Amino acid sequence: MSRPPLPPFTRETAIEKVRLAEDGWNSRDAAKVALAYTLDTHWRNRAEFCSSREEAQAFLTRKWNRELEYRLIKELWAFTDNRIAVRYAYEYRDDSGQWYRAYGNENWEFAEDGLMRNRHASINEQPISEAERKFRWPLGRRPDDHPGLSDFGF
Repeated sequence: MSRPPLPPFTRETAIEKVRLAEDGWNSRDAAKVALAYTLDTHWRNRAEFCSSREEAQAFLTRKWNRELEYRLIKELWAFTDNRIAVRYAYEYRDDSGQWYRAYGNENWEFAEDGLMRNRHASINEQPISEAERKFRWPLGRRPDDHPGLSDFGF
């Protein structure tokens, strides 16, 4: 199974790959999102490590069970042949109603078939009030006309 766009990336295909990843994560469908990763994918997400697609799917299921009303914006930072670096922010609330905004950077490495082989994420988050929220589109894919990450000055 291949997952276009495929490496080596151009600026245009790297931007497309980033938006496809954002759209997938905004679906909050762990089984669907996990299909974008190799069977032996390796992740570092904060202090948690995954070493298979199955572990990544379990991680995402736990994440989205705890991070409610999740909305994410990703932005291309840099790219080369089969690697992409992104920065991003996402907002969510916990089950007590407290809102958070997380800021992060990820380094991705892709296999020849376009599946992600390695994902290294560094993330910081802070509590925010409901009034401080910026990402208010209906749950799911960010609309094409919605501001991007740089538009918010994040």
